[in-house]
Amino acid sequence: MTAPRAWLIWTIGVFAYLVAVAQRTSFGVAGLEATERFHASASAISFFTVLQLLVYAGLQIPVGVLVDRFGSRVMIAGGAILMGLGQLQLAFADSIPGGVLGRVLVGAGDAMTFISVIRLVPLWFSPARVPVVTQLTGMCGQLGQLFSVVPFALLLHSAGWTPAFMSLAAMSVLAVVLVLVLLRDQPPGHPPRETGQGLRATGVSLSRAWKQPGTRLGLWSHFTVQFSGNLFAMTWGYPFLLSAQGLDAGTVSALMALFVATAIVSGPGFGRFVSKHPMRRSAMVLLITASTALAWAAVLILPDRAPLWLLVILVVVLAVGGPGSMIGFDFARTFNPSHRIGTATGIVNVGGFIAALVAIYLIGLVLDVLNASGFSGGDLYGLDPFRVALSVQFVLLGIGTVLIMLTRRKVRLQMAEQGVHVPPLAAALARQRRERIERRRAARAQSDEGSKE
Repeated sequence: MTAPRAWLIWTIGVFAYLVAVAQRTSFGVAGLEATERFHASASAISFFTVLQLLVYAGLQIPVGVLVDRFGSRVMIAGGAILMGLGQLQLAFADSIPGGVLGRVLVGAGDAMTFISVIRLVPLWFSPARVPVVTQLTGMCGQLGQLFSVVPFALLLHSAGWTPAFMSLAAMSVLAVVLVLVLLRDQPPGHPPRETGQGLRATGVSLSRAWKQPGTRLGLWSHFTVQFSGNLFAMTWGYPFLLSAQGLDAGTVSALMALFVATAIVSGPGFGRFVSKHPMRRSAMVLLITASTALAWAAVLILPDRAPLWLLVILVVVLAVGGPGSMIGFDFARTFNPSHRIGTATGIVNVGGFIAALVAIYLIGLVLDVLNASGFSGGDLYGLDPFRVALSVQFVLLGIGTVLIMLTRRKVRLQMAEQGVHVPPLAAALARQRRERIERRRAARAQSDEGSKE
């Protein structure tokens, strides 16, 4: 039975993550207002989110190393401070450079939060509970997105830009106070972490985490599954539904709320699936990837606007990608020792956000190119331009699928060589690999004997 204190620690960490998700996704709701406030083009608006995600992704591995060294409490509090400063900067910014600075601070603070919260889970909960609690963490964090698409959007439209973003800064202040007062890094009696790790030891830990095929399988799973829902929630979903699909603001808000609700409801199911079927994790990732590609194809191939029921299906499929991408962190956890979990999790978490920032920027760039060429007919966010621009996702989905398949093969070969039960094909490949190695050794030994004679 898990101690009540573990759930208290987890609740504080999840609240900090919820606040981070609200900060991260708030700009997606404010995209049209930002275009007017900063007098910016589509690619310039996408650059806000791209730079934020670039900072986030670029800091994942350093943050993973730092959280292994300094603990979650320091990192979560520091992240909340940075996000609060970033939203305060954005609240009063009236130029593109000022707005970009705000989003950079938000991205840096956001980068410090999720990995730090995830690291708390295996320290405070039993191994059997970890997959489910990890999914619950992602599920509850999605409530932050619900905050950004409902109360934040209402405040933005009623009170204006500055009060709306100041409310987000206030949430960060509350998170800092709760973390510093109530959160602890590990249970009493747990062996203290090593804080004297030098650069060489840090480099060795990072290298070992990367060389582990299970870490890379987690990375490419996260890369492939998460990015489409991310770009939809953070930047292009709101204008696509509102402008290209011609929905009213209320319907768009309802669909975005459905996105969050679906992610929340599906999370525990993924946790139970991972616990009961660890050898089917990658198959689930590939199934979600195929569903994402089919849902987008069904919407984009239509000559006219999609019916509401089809948009509902699209939103549900994209939302499932969020908890589905958490499978990548389970790969990192199961294939790495506890002292390397933060580093491995940081590597995995890079994937989805790198893919998202590439896709977000390319979509904005394509929209601007089509507008400049006259293809859009003067409607920057029209249906036809969006249909072309959003198709860039299929390239990333294809690349990710190939990398998952290649890395999964290496993981299963490794497991088979260690005597772990794997599917028959992987076991046969492992036997062939062992036989090749033994033949090489025998040939080398025979060659050495011949040279001695």
